Amino acid sequence: MQKHSKPTLKPGLLALVTFLPFIGFFSILDQPAGYHECVYDFLFRNALTHVDPERAHHMSMTALRALDMAGLGSYLAEMYGTAPDPANVLGLRFPNRVGLAAGFDKNGSAIRALARLGFGHIEVGTITAHSQPGNPKPRLFRLTDHGAILNRMGFNNDGARQAVFNIRAELKKLRVLPESRRPIVGINIGKTKVVPAEDAVSDYATSARLLSPLADYMVINVSSPNTPGLRDLQAIDTLRPIVDAVRAEADEAVRNPRSTLGHVPLLVKIAPDLNDQDILEVTDMCIDTGVDGLICTNTTINREVLSGKDKELAQAEAGGISGRPVADRSLEVLRLIRSHTDALTLVSVGGIETAAHAHERLAAGASLVQGYTGMIYRGPGWASQITKGIRHA
Repeated sequence: MQKHSKPTLKPGLLALVTFLPFIGFFSILDQPAGYHECVYDFLFRNALTHVDPERAHHMSMTALRALDMAGLGSYLAEMYGTAPDPANVLGLRFPNRVGLAAGFDKNGSAIRALARLGFGHIEVGTITAHSQPGNPKPRLFRLTDHGAILNRMGFNNDGARQAVFNIRAELKKLRVLPESRRPIVGINIGKTKVVPAEDAVSDYATSARLLSPLADYMVINVSSPNTPGLRDLQAIDTLRPIVDAVRAEADEAVRNPRSTLGHVPLLVKIAPDLNDQDILEVTDMCIDTGVDGLICTNTTINREVLSGKDKELAQAEAGGISGRPVADRSLEVLRLIRSHTDALTLVSVGGIETAAHAHERLAAGASLVQGYTGMIYRGPGWASQITKGIRHA
């Protein structure tokens, strides 16, 4: 019997359906609330799910940047932007509390274009000191029954030096936006895969030295499951020298930080798979070393959060799971840390799909929320929907 392969789209049609979610039919801007979300959902279910996820991501990024550079960014902002709802966090003034999590713009090459979608902050990366291709393809999978993504990308990026050029150019572009709508830009750094664990400190330090002058805040990522041995760096004895080195490099490189804290704010991103005691030990270490906040949480390697065919796929493929299945644990970790201390700023990420989810995280002690998978499933209006919902909650 002949095996039927999943239908694919011809290049021209692929480009069209990739552009449509961002164009959003400019001629119907006055349609009822929810119209554009329905259009995106139809396109996602009937077209984009027939495209390899990583290819769809690159096409969407290309389309978004092309629209922005073609002078159509104002249309995007009109459709997907939202009135500022400012928040003072980490000594910085955020246009709103909703941000784009690291992983979407790995090289910092689409910051202004993404800003048009209403994000109050954009976290670029994860960036490593040296360029690397990441893990072999395929390495990105949709788990559609659970509103989730499975990835084992492996920090594919062009390296810190190239990111400096990209981010510097994007920051210049941001100047055309009204100041009240310019997003805060965070930079997330990780360990280069080929660098031995014993050299991790110097590897992180190199990235911090190069990138901290461009960062409104910095994030140390030691919690991705897709770089061998990376999560071992969450152990106190190995994490402490990394934090100290990154802090020292940032302080040396940035004498006039934009934050009123007097330094570039530094956060650590942790995994949801740590047990509660380990989470509290990391929390205490961060307080002791002067870390300003925690991002909780990264993706999970726990397959028990899935069922059915999605679980079967995830059990057959390595990588971390993001989206709805990580929501409960992400909220648990947030509440655990907040009940333990008020000394750290907490950014909650993981399974935030709606304004109600975001409001729950803020009520539980988060100062900011982030998403990535939510936008994949809900469309380019996701950030503005969340921001508007928080404002009216």
